[in-house]
Amino acid sequence: MPDVFWSWLGSFLGIFAVYYLHQQWASPNDLVMVIGSFGATAVLLYGVCESPLAQPRNLIGGHLLSALVGVTCWRLFSANPALAGALAVSLSIAGMTLTRTLHPPGGATALIAIIGSDRVHALGYLYVVIPVLSGAVVMLVVALVVNRMAPGRTYPRKWF
Repeated sequence: MPDVFWSWLGSFLGIFAVYYLHQQWASPNDLVMVIGSFGATAVLLYGVCESPLAQPRNLIGGHLLSALVGVTCWRLFSANPALAGALAVSLSIAGMTLTRTLHPPGGATALIAIIGSDRVHALGYLYVVIPVLSGAVVMLVVALVVNRMAPGRTYPRKWF
């Protein structure tokens, strides 16, 4: 039962921190900071933090690579969103696998670059930094604090 508490606390604080920064800083500047893939990231970071898929290299690398691929696919194939979406997800998986940064929410991060609102599309490559990198770093910091406070949890298992 204690694991449930720590998972709940970490996910609550991680998502709350990203939302707070969105409301305080990003939204007034017409930026987006909350993306759906962070929900799945929270499951990994706070629910199964010892998984190789939840380690910092995978978290940061997977989201960054997928965001770059997603934005590039949108820029090249926006006239055909089905093609852009399929390429974004499949190329992200291939890239994450080749770079040993597999983080399943990265597939959603790539897809959000395609299916996102006009506001997301207007970000262009800024999407890679805000919301993706900034949100992933905020969630990592929360994971480092909460998972180290939890008895019996070891996070990260490895950085690289």
